[in-house]
Amino acid sequence: MARVLPSSLTPHICILPSQDLEELLKSSALPSLHHILQSFSPLPQVTTRTTALTTVPHASFALRFSDLTEIEAACREDEEQRATRTIDWIGDRIGKRCAKWVDDFEKMNDQDVARTPWWDELRRCAEGDHIPARDEGWNHPMSIILAVSTTAPNPLQAITALHSRTLDFPSWVDVTHLIYTLIIHPKNSPLSDEEAGALFNAVRKQYGLHTYLLSLELPSPPPPPVSIPALVPRLPPPTISNGSADTVRPDLKTTQTVPLNTLRMSEQDIQQTARFAREFVTMNLVPWMEKCVIEWNEAYSSSRRLPSRLFSSTRRLFGTSSTTPMHASTPSLPGRSSTYTAPQSSVSGSTIPPPSQQRRLAEFATILGDFKLAVAVWESLRKEGKGGSDILPLLIAPSPAVQLHVSHALTTIHPQNAELHSHVQLRALLYAVRWESTLTIGDFLSDTLEGERWLVWAAGNAEEPPAALLLAHAALLSVRKNARRRAALWYFFAANRLEKCGIKPLTMYFLRRAHELSISRPDKLLSPSFWMSENKQPSDFEGFDAVMSGIEHPLGRLLYTTGDVSGAVRHFLGLLRWSSASSSPLAQLSSHTVDITKDPGNSDKVFLEDFQVAISHLKSVSGEHARLADVKLPLRFVVPSQTCVRLARDSVEGEQSEWETREEIWSSFWKHRGKEKLERSGNAAVEEAFWVDITLHNPLETEVTLANPTVIVELSSGDAAWIRDNITIETTKDTILYAKESRTISIAIKASKPASLVITGVAYDFLGLLPTVESLARRGRRLQDTPQQRQTITYAPDEFLKLNVEEASQELAVAFVDDGPLVLAEGECKRMKLWISNAGSRDIGEVWVVPGPEDQVWIQPLDSGEGSTTGIAWKTWQSDNKVVSPRPYSIPLAEKLVAAGSTEVTVVLHAGRKQKQNLSFLFIYREADGSPFHCTRVTRSYEVVQCLQISTASHPSHSPDHSFSLSLDLTNILSSSNVEINQVTTISANWSCSSLVELWAEPLRPSQSTRILFSATSTGDCTNVNAVSAFVSRKMTSVLHGQVITPDDPPPLELLCGHVSQTFAYEPFVAHFIMDARRIAVSRTLAQSHPRIPTSSYSSIFPLYNPLSVDFVIFWKIPSEQRFGHILVSEIALGASHAVLREVLEGVESAKVKRSMYAETQREKTEMLKAIRDSEWNAEMNPVVVIVKDGLVIEHDFSQGVCMVPVEFTIRNHSLSHPSRFVLRLDHRQQSSVCRHHFPAPYCGRTTFRGLLAPLQTTSVLAQLCATRPGTYALSGWRLETEVGEPDTEGGLWQVRHHYEQRAVTDDSSSIVVSDLSRP
Repeated sequence: MARVLPSSLTPHICILPSQDLEELLKSSALPSLHHILQSFSPLPQVTTRTTALTTVPHASFALRFSDLTEIEAACREDEEQRATRTIDWIGDRIGKRCAKWVDDFEKMNDQDVARTPWWDELRRCAEGDHIPARDEGWNHPMSIILAVSTTAPNPLQAITALHSRTLDFPSWVDVTHLIYTLIIHPKNSPLSDEEAGALFNAVRKQYGLHTYLLSLELPSPPPPPVSIPALVPRLPPPTISNGSADTVRPDLKTTQTVPLNTLRMSEQDIQQTARFAREFVTMNLVPWMEKCVIEWNEAYSSSRRLPSRLFSSTRRLFGTSSTTPMHASTPSLPGRSSTYTAPQSSVSGSTIPPPSQQRRLAEFATILGDFKLAVAVWESLRKEGKGGSDILPLLIAPSPAVQLHVSHALTTIHPQNAELHSHVQLRALLYAVRWESTLTIGDFLSDTLEGERWLVWAAGNAEEPPAALLLAHAALLSVRKNARRRAALWYFFAANRLEKCGIKPLTMYFLRRAHELSISRPDKLLSPSFWMSENKQPSDFEGFDAVMSGIEHPLGRLLYTTGDVSGAVRHFLGLLRWSSASSSPLAQLSSHTVDITKDPGNSDKVFLEDFQVAISHLKSVSGEHARLADVKLPLRFVVPSQTCVRLARDSVEGEQSEWETREEIWSSFWKHRGKEKLERSGNAAVEEAFWVDITLHNPLETEVTLANPTVIVELSSGDAAWIRDNITIETTKDTILYAKESRTISIAIKASKPASLVITGVAYDFLGLLPTVESLARRGRRLQDTPQQRQTITYAPDEFLKLNVEEASQELAVAFVDDGPLVLAEGECKRMKLWISNAGSRDIGEVWVVPGPEDQVWIQPLDSGEGSTTGIAWKTWQSDNKVVSPRPYSIPLAEKLVAAGSTEVTVVLHAGRKQKQNLSFLFIYREADGSPFHCTRVTRSYEVVQCLQISTASHPSHSPDHSFSLSLDLTNILSSSNVEINQVTTISANWSCSSLVELWAEPLRPSQSTRILFSATSTGDCTNVNAVSAFVSRKMTSVLHGQVITPDDPPPLELLCGHVSQTFAYEPFVAHFIMDARRIAVSRTLAQSHPRIPTSSYSSIFPLYNPLSVDFVIFWKIPSEQRFGHILVSEIALGASHAVLREVLEGVESAKVKRSMYAETQREKTEMLKAIRDSEWNAEMNPVVVIVKDGLVIEHDFSQGVCMVPVEFTIRNHSLSHPSRFVLRLDHRQQSSVCRHHFPAPYCGRTTFRGLLAPLQTTSVLAQLCATRPGTYALSGWRLETEVGEPDTEGGLWQVRHHYEQRAVTDDSSSIVVSDLSRP
């Protein structure tokens, strides 16, 4: 069974009727003859034969009938002009019918059917093209029927005139066609049946056997109409105006006036006409086509045989004569018929040739069903670049090669990125229609062919209605393949092109389909864990947000222009929820007013402007009470999580996290002292205003106006009338939010009676046009109490802001007496006064203040004065060595604060690091023991500036009296003030420091520096060092092994203090501030070095002081500004350490590693090991130091001989606990580069020295330098090898802990000078 071909690939039959025949049909109320014959197409059950004489049954064999004169006239029209008319005609037909199509189609339940009315109309219009074309022969006439009737005065003469008529075709129209004579003999003809038979025989004798006598009744009056299939629409001829064709609109006068869907013929006439149609096809047309195919195939086959020159070359090579063979003449092509050839005129002298014989062979073979021959010829044509790629997809089996043929066919007629002319668009449309209508839907949509993409390729970049409908049909087919997002994209492209053509009903329908497909959820199941991790519900899917704005915006504009203003308002408002996707490709394509690619923020601006215009128009038409109740703003401007209630006594400044930290400090402090709780939230007082701080965030890229913002307050009991009578709510002025701006506005509320209030939402007018209410509800906590709640995500009820308004009973008011700008110098001690008053009705008997963790404050007792105590010097301090957590301070009260009572408290603030910061105090108070605590807040901003630049340095001392030398450099960096250094104090647990110089008596002027030198000597007692080291080692072992940290305290230390001062002055708060500054410095360092260790465990793991550390406290004064203060410097650690934690770290690293399913766990452990390894408690250094006694000048008389000079090397062990062995090797080849111009030291005698040094022991060795000539000898040529041993080993065995090798530094310039006395 042959495949059914599209109607555009069927034989084209032209009919030339005589004038008498036309009058006969008109009088019988019948259409033209070609319309009548077209009603009998296709013919069922037609059999053809291939070149191999194999029969090919055709279930349906279609024909196309046309009027010859119309075809001749159409051939004279320019092809590009006709193509333009065709596209406009198709668009006009679609535009006129689409409104009803859309209405009927939307009433269907299934809108994803295989066929749509607009696609069927497009297909019929494309297949109705019957005008011959230059690039293919399908529309070239295969047969011309010369039709006359016996009602003519002289029928034979009429037939002769038709046969002698010259065909008015251009030269490019193929002349190969069958001439057929049709004689219609009506019942009312003046000729009898015998005379009509004689006429028929005479015509057959003269013009051949291709003649037929059709006898019809044609009764009068005509019989009732009979329904026939609708004829395919055809392009009307152009309107002739002043000798030119009007390509704008067809000539309505030439249109058919007879209904084309009915035929007024009797049953007998219908049977006679059907018999003629079948006999014409089976007895004349098909045999003639088979004959042509056989003859043309012989010519085609002979041209594909081996060339004759191959045989002549063979004869020449093998000695055969090379006479030129006589070629047989090629069989002549069949003429217009086997019996008739008529002349053909040439139009305008055109020399364009007709389609080639090879192409006509392929076309005839395709029509006859000889697909094997057709495929071979089409392939040959394709390889020669003469077409065929458009037909091969219809004939060969589905394979990847089919898609290549399609791509080649379309690329040939319109290259990519090229402007498509009308002729090219029409040709691509015809190709696409043929492919879609011929291939089965299963093959067309298969993954191998992906036929829906062919339609998109055929549409190209054309913006005409046919291209848009190709995209729409591709989208429809993609829906059947469940490619919904791709279908939405193509629907959008189709709508975008149709909108430019003004076809609004289909544009809106395609946009709605794109919208429906974009919001549909993909059929891909995700794990429930995904929704839990994203904190979303599976039902929260709102669509493909990257394209939604591009679809909804043009749809809203179309709704507005078509009169649906309410729908347009909803669409424009809904666009705002896709603000983040405004720069999507679809949004760029759909914006005609701005260039979104340059400024994506303009899309939000356009959306808002369209919304304002639409809603303003709606209100102007419907009045201020327009139906806007269901219009909801799709985005939120209020941030409920950052909205809070602020009471009059609460501080405006300060981050909430800072106040939470202070509340945690209070809770930790009080939980060991009592069970009273702190009422953190507080209640509002009657007739006292409180504020709702609303955080607004504009998610759009343009500014918006929120008019008349206010809050919605409800009573817990739900009495709305009580709220109106007793609650006063402020309505603030209009708020303008710029793009992406966040802002906090405060709305005041005042209650005249006690009540429990619930603040449920915020109300405002969006852009001053749309009343909007946003809820302040916060989602409740996740419930996990029952197995069902743990398996299914369940949350507690939403939470709202709640506040109790009560009569003011207990309230503390705190304020700074001097609240002006405060600028402090670093380390300055500033006295400030706080005014505290009881603003409530009940007494206050206990007040506490909670500063920040890094605030250094001191509360002055009631009985202490502001003067300084002089003449008291510290020798030692007893320290518990604990990194204590910050704690609250009790405010001393002489007596209870009664109602309206007040007092003043002096607070001393010690300024810390330079920066702008807030001094935030949380005051905790209550009436008496057992009463609950209340709180209030006070904040003051201040700035700390640096006055001194301080640097310290340390190095081993060359003096045998002390171990180390320290230097303290001070620079005044103030611009105009002098700074006096009153005192410098050193604090250490193991080092006794003394000044080597007197303190500079004069003040430091701006940019002036001074240096103070100190010597450090060890106390010789390493008990505290070993105790602290053992404590840290034990705690670190517990930390690294994940054990519970026992809350024991580190060993206490006795701190040694050394003072350098002219007149020592002691303030009562100095010791407090020094210890507090040390705690803050240590806590800050630990937080940076050990972020994995909780701060609450610092006091049980780390000591406050390292026994080897030395702290400097610099007391300064600025007399001109009456400022004073002190600065703590904690940067120096003296003495040698020996990696106390080495065994602990090695034990952890060598232990069996437990595999963890989380990479973060292992990474955290590695980071913790590195932090502990690099900490000060695991420090390691070479304890042995070599000091060479240099600078000597030796005088010697070299006439007496060489000079022997003793060189002393002092070797000192700086370890407090470990002995060391050393080996000193002298080698002049190892001298430093600085002393290259000096003589190397020629040592003689013993050059290797060994020894054992106990902790803190010093020894000296003497070497002999043999000077043979005067000069300067470098003493840097030595190398020291050191072994640090373990102390107190069992049995006295030496165990090496560390091994070091030391040489002189590269810039060592130590030397000795030997002069010659014998020289004058």
